Amino acid sequence: MTFSSISALSPLDGRYAAKLAPLRPLMSEQGYMHRRVQVEVAWFIALSDAGFDEFKSLTAGARAYLLGLVKHFSEADGEAIKAIEKTTNHDVKAVEYWIKSKFDARPELLAAQEFVHFACTSEDINNTSHALQLQGARDLVLLPALDAVIAKLRSMAHGFADVPMLSRTHGQTASPTTVGKEVANVVVRLAAAREKIASVKIMAKMNGAVGNYNAHLSAWPDFDWEAFSRKVVETPEPLGLGLTFQPYSIQIEPHDYMAEVFDAIARTDTILIDWSRDVWGYVSLGYFKQKLKDGEVGSSTMPHKVNPIDFENAEGNLGLANALLKHLSEKLPISRWQRDLTDSTVLRNMGVAVGYAVLAYQSLLTGLNKLEINEAAIAADLDASWEVLAEPIQTVMRRFGLPQPYEQLKKFTRGEPMTRELMQGFITNLEIPEAEKQRLLAMTPGSYTGMAVELAKRV
Repeated sequence: MTFSSISALSPLDGRYAAKLAPLRPLMSEQGYMHRRVQVEVAWFIALSDAGFDEFKSLTAGARAYLLGLVKHFSEADGEAIKAIEKTTNHDVKAVEYWIKSKFDARPELLAAQEFVHFACTSEDINNTSHALQLQGARDLVLLPALDAVIAKLRSMAHGFADVPMLSRTHGQTASPTTVGKEVANVVVRLAAAREKIASVKIMAKMNGAVGNYNAHLSAWPDFDWEAFSRKVVETPEPLGLGLTFQPYSIQIEPHDYMAEVFDAIARTDTILIDWSRDVWGYVSLGYFKQKLKDGEVGSSTMPHKVNPIDFENAEGNLGLANALLKHLSEKLPISRWQRDLTDSTVLRNMGVAVGYAVLAYQSLLTGLNKLEINEAAIAADLDASWEVLAEPIQTVMRRFGLPQPYEQLKKFTRGEPMTRELMQGFITNLEIPEAEKQRLLAMTPGSYTGMAVELAKRV
C-alpha cells in the first residue's frame, strides 16, 4: 500500500495531518535524527576547543561546514541514516557513521573523525535530542496554540463582562453571574497552568554509560569532564544545546522533568475538558449560537441541526492526550537498575501526546470563534428565575434582625414558581428601613451579579 493521508494508521498523520504540520519537523523520526546530528556536532566542536593536543581547534571553515550539516539537514539525509541503520541495526551508530561519511575529501575532519561520538553512550545523544525535541514542541507549537485559546477567552471575558447570566449549581438555578466572569474564571486557571508548563527546566545529561564519566576519564584523567559536559549542555545554540545540565543520572536522564511537563500539560487539558463541556452546555441552553457556514451539514437526517462538534472534538482529543501524557509521566521516571530499554519506545510517542493536545486546542479555538452570544435567551432565563433573589432578601433580613429569614424564604420559594410580583410582594411586607426596601425592590435577577463585572474586566 502506498502511504497517504487516508492510509495513515494515526489520524494525526492522516485526517489531521495538515493541522499538525508545525509539529512534525520537531517530533517525527526525522526531527529526532536532526537533533541527534545537532548533538553529535556540538559535542565534536566542543571537544576541538577543549585544549587537547590530540584534537586541535577546528578552523572556521570546518565549523561552518559542520553547523551546515545541522542547519540544512534534509529528509534525504534522514533516509541516508535509515539506510545505514539497516546494516548497523543501531540508530545512534548510524548517525555517527553518517556524520563521518560527510568528512570525505576534508582532511582536517577526516583526521579527527574518531572524536565523533567520543566517550559517549547512545543515551548521551538520545536524552539530549529528546530534550531538544520537547523544548521545541513546547515553545514553538504547544504554548502558542494554548496562548491563542487564552487570548480568545480573555477577549470574551472582557467583551461579555456585563452580560448577566443565570448560574446553575448542582444543575439548579443559583445566584446570577455574568458571561464574562465565567469565562474569566477559565482564563485565570489556564494562565496559571500555562506558567507551569513554561517554567519546567528542560534537562539533559552527557556523562557516559552509567553517569560517572568512566570512559572520559580513561582517556584524559585530569580533565574536568563534568564542567565540560555542563558547558556543552548549557551553552546556547548553535555551539551548545541551550538546555539545563543534569549532573546525576544512571545511563538515562531520570526523566523527572518530562513527567513535570507532561503532568502540567495534562492539568491544562483537564481545565479545557471542563470548559469544553460547559460551553457545550451553554450552546444546548441557547446562550450561544454558532455561526453558520454555507454547505456544512449538522446531521445526515435532521436539517435544522448545528452541532457543537468543535467542542466535542476538543474534549475527545484532550482525553486522548491525557491518557498518553499520564502514561508518559508515570512510566518514564522508572528504569530497572542502571538501564532498561522500555523508555525508548515510549519516548517515541511524545509527539503523539503533544499532537492530540495541540489538535484539541485548535478545535477549541475554532469553536470559540464560531460562537455568537444570544442575550435574549440569557435574559429570558434570568427573568424566569426570580427565586434566586431569595438569597439577597434573606441576607438583608439577617442584617436587620428579622426572625428566621432563611426559613421564611425557604417556605415562601421552595418548589414554587416565583415571579417579580410575588418576590416584590414579599419585600413590601418586610419591616426593614425604607431605603433598604427600595433597594431590594429595584433588584432583578439580572442586576444581582455582585462583583462579576469588575472581576471579568480585571482579568
